Amino acid sequence: MKTLGEFIVEKQADYPSAKGELSGILSSIRLVAKVIHRDINKAGLNNDIIGNSGIENVQGEAQMKLDAFAHEKMKAALIARDEVAGFGSEEEENFVAFDTERGRNAKYIILADPLDGSSNIDVNVAVGTIFSIYRRISPIGTAVTLADFLQPGHKQVAAGYIVYGSSTMLVYTTGNGVNGFTYDTSLGVFLLSHENIKIPQNGKCYSINEGNYLKFPMGVKKYLKYCQEEDESSHRPYTSRYIGSLVSDFHRNLLKGGIYIYPTSTHYPLGKLRLLYEGNPMAFLAEQAGGLASDGYQRILDIEPTELHQRTPLFVGSKNMVEKATSFMLEYQNQ
Repeated sequence: MKTLGEFIVEKQADYPSAKGELSGILSSIRLVAKVIHRDINKAGLNNDIIGNSGIENVQGEAQMKLDAFAHEKMKAALIARDEVAGFGSEEEENFVAFDTERGRNAKYIILADPLDGSSNIDVNVAVGTIFSIYRRISPIGTAVTLADFLQPGHKQVAAGYIVYGSSTMLVYTTGNGVNGFTYDTSLGVFLLSHENIKIPQNGKCYSINEGNYLKFPMGVKKYLKYCQEEDESSHRPYTSRYIGSLVSDFHRNLLKGGIYIYPTSTHYPLGKLRLLYEGNPMAFLAEQAGGLASDGYQRILDIEPTELHQRTPLFVGSKNMVEKATSFMLEYQNQ
């Protein structure tokens, strides 16, 4: 079978201007995936990496020990690369400029959620890592600026995630389709297992935290009732499937079809997910696989970011399901 390394080298010809730099960044992310995989699989035996760290992150949320661990490992792997000029993480208030000679001359910046769904670690539920790669817009030879990180999602060069579940998989796109690689622990390599992934245009499940139903906007409530109605022609009612880990829920729907929704609510009037670390990379992957991603009213990848930790609602998954959900949002926009 083809390894991730072989696949990256093979596809390098698609990006002659990158001169192997993008391949080098993906190799670093592959290494990070192996390190986090190793430690997640020892979580029940190592109290140093499970549980609450007692610290709040920049969003005011409890930071798990493994959040900080994954963040530091990812930053260390990327700063060691000549190709990376800066790093932005959900776990750090400000972006990190790699202000060395090679950092100032590097072309790319990375945005990441180092460990999505980390609160599930203690109960042995699948979690993930999300990453997004952009070409910097500030002049080469200078330190990166905030503007480099506040680019709309359609300017992403690559994006992907690693899901740590029954097996560890790395799924990514460079704008030419989506491919998935499964980690073979006996060989220590990622092998191409899901080539050219296409999300079904329709699915049979929806993923949302229905416990917050009363706090949702009317458009979401109406769409959920639509999902629960009986209708043979559209194979309804749909099945509710919600893990509470974005990577896991998205991964299932990517392979089997479905829609993931994290809308606004009375508690989160702007949405809860982060546009740069979660919304944009998942939207890029969804569109490259033939799906859609919306904030309920507009395409996620067209949103112009204004801050590093900007929040967004997210409707992502099978094309026809996202379009239907968006139609309900528009119909009940003022209610």
